[in-house]
Amino acid sequence: MTNTTRRHYNYLFLLPAGVIFFIFFLFPALSSFFFSLTRWTLTDWTFIGLDNFKMFFSEDSLSIGFKNTFIYAFLTTAFKVVFGLALGIYLTSAIRTRDFLRAIIFFPNLVSTIAIGITFNSLMHPSRGVINQFLATIGITGPDWLGNVHLALLSVIGVDVWKGVGVATVIFIAGISAIPEQYYEALSIDGGNSFDKFKHITLPLVRPAMNSVIILALIGGLRLFDLVWSMTKGGPGFTTDLLSSIIYKQYGSGFYGLSTAGNVILFLVVSAIAFPVYRFLNSREVDL
Repeated sequence: MTNTTRRHYNYLFLLPAGVIFFIFFLFPALSSFFFSLTRWTLTDWTFIGLDNFKMFFSEDSLSIGFKNTFIYAFLTTAFKVVFGLALGIYLTSAIRTRDFLRAIIFFPNLVSTIAIGITFNSLMHPSRGVINQFLATIGITGPDWLGNVHLALLSVIGVDVWKGVGVATVIFIAGISAIPEQYYEALSIDGGNSFDKFKHITLPLVRPAMNSVIILALIGGLRLFDLVWSMTKGGPGFTTDLLSSIIYKQYGSGFYGLSTAGNVILFLVVSAIAFPVYRFLNSREVDL
């Protein structure tokens, strides 16, 4: 078998995956760019150029949506990195129950996001919610977690961090476990304490894991829809509206071309943020 024949033969194994990728991912993505320039229904379409984009940027709630999306993405990313790293360090230490605790921390990620949103919507009810009822037993009047314009978005962020920190913790555990133990032993011989080990060994060498957590959390935060919709539906008012929820409202109102244009804009926003961040983080990685 010649090298050319062997190469063509190898490509045949990629063909099924390539066909699936084209049908379910690449073709819909390319189609969305075209239909964002049209006014369309399930049976007809009319080309209207950039009118959908002009109309999308004239939305009254768009500035709030952009602001909330960026706040949501960066806060959830920061908290997942901090808590995930802290838990990763704790759960790689010599504690007897670490396997059990790892399972407990990762468990929320196995539950449907919609189910978690509905559950916390009930738990955070201002009068009947378990959280405020518990606070009342210790003499504290609980706030309206999801009805207060100053607390609603932060409440959703807290739930997202609680659900997603398990994945971050698992990634950090893998990164910390890959660090050779000899590094810590050498620093101990030189008189280094626990903080020195964290600062000079763990933090620099766990950077690849941290970069993965940052990218995954950032992209997830910029694209998030299901949790915010199941908890607040963008309310009260527009105070928890994200770009994704604005797009969904447009789709639900029958403006299919407008919502498609919104999805294209969301894709461009995510790409414009994620790719530079990815390149910057990779340029600062430390190899073992």
